[in-house]
Amino acid sequence: MRRTALTWLLLTCAALPAGATRPTGAPPAPETVTLGALRWDRTEVSIARFGRFVADTGTRTRAEAEGGGFEFSGGWTRRPGWTWRMPEGRPASDALPAVHLNFDEAAAFCRWAGGRLPTAAEWDAAAYTEQRSDPPPPLQRGTTYPYPTGSSPEGANTSDNAGPDRWPTAAPTGASRAGVNGLFDMGANVWEWASDTRPGSDGPERRTMGGSWWYGASQMRAGVDAWKPARFYAVYIGLRCVYPADGPAPTR
Repeated sequence: MRRTALTWLLLTCAALPAGATRPTGAPPAPETVTLGALRWDRTEVSIARFGRFVADTGTRTRAEAEGGGFEFSGGWTRRPGWTWRMPEGRPASDALPAVHLNFDEAAAFCRWAGGRLPTAAEWDAAAYTEQRSDPPPPLQRGTTYPYPTGSSPEGANTSDNAGPDRWPTAAPTGASRAGVNGLFDMGANVWEWASDTRPGSDGPERRTMGGSWWYGASQMRAGVDAWKPARFYAVYIGLRCVYPADGPAPTR
């Protein structure tokens, strides 16, 4: 990669202040991509990363307190033991995305990490319009694509992948193909909470973005208007955070 000043800003790992050293055994800083005024988590928030938040804050999620998260099976069904620690009720890789989190829990994580949840407009701009100065082919700067993966949904973790399904449910964060702006899983894998809100029949609703592994590629397209009760949590919904580009890079 050519490390021009702009390219260096566009794709970064969180750096320590000058002269500082990371403690031995400290977890790696999250990788971020800088687009305009925002740094973006390059991947969805993982179980490992959410676990550090829980250890630091003592958070107990509603899914844990209320007996397990939800799966859709002829209707929304509560699954005992399904939580962010064990998305499908059994031990799971800590590289999987953290799910079974409602909007407030996702927002609290981002505040702890030094950021916030994106708006839907911010999310769309990062997901579909290539903004890097020198993206790898076939992506082209300034082009708005129909999918977060580019011109086609190939490489995303959806339910209608051609051939054998490498990931029958969620894929580990960063395991699929990087898409527009070098971001992973902006399309499919798990829905991501956005901060947009509207009234709903079950209290305030929040926008969710990008589709999930349960759906086909059609849910990855721009303009899908998906809202869920802010208090809801399920195996299909996770998060990623954004941070001010002119502030310190996230370290946790």
